[in-house]
Amino acid sequence: MKKITPFLWFDDQAEEAMKFYVSVFEDSKVLEVTPGPNGKAMSVRFELEGQEFMGLNAGPQFKFTEAISFFVSCKTQAEVDELWQKLSSGGGEEGNCGWVKDTFGLWWQIVPTALGELMADKDRAKAKRVLDAMLKMKKIDVAGLKRAYDSRD
Repeated sequence: MKKITPFLWFDDQAEEAMKFYVSVFEDSKVLEVTPGPNGKAMSVRFELEGQEFMGLNAGPQFKFTEAISFFVSCKTQAEVDELWQKLSSGGGEEGNCGWVKDTFGLWWQIVPTALGELMADKDRAKAKRVLDAMLKMKKIDVAGLKRAYDSRD
């Protein structure tokens, strides 16, 4: 186990969530399922894109909020689109500025690398146009960011 591992508190759907996340991200795997007394998993351990996670079925006392989210850097619009669709399916919720809540209530930031590249431009007017465009988006659209970047308005 890595020295620091995100630990996720679930009511009773840790194993279901783990299987969902492993199906969403390509380089992912189930590492361990510890059975509980009621036939459901007590805890799970899994890896997504090289990052290890743990999950615990611990009851309904605590819920996920936007205070904790997972930032996912995407190289292409196709990757943004695929992850957005998968994570928002089955009862998820689209947020603003690339944020999406999955069906388990966990928040993800699905962000194309182009956003950071365009916003890092030394021409602050271009960077501001990109920021203003992104603030109006739910799922981030790279073509829309580039149009804002190239515009003269």
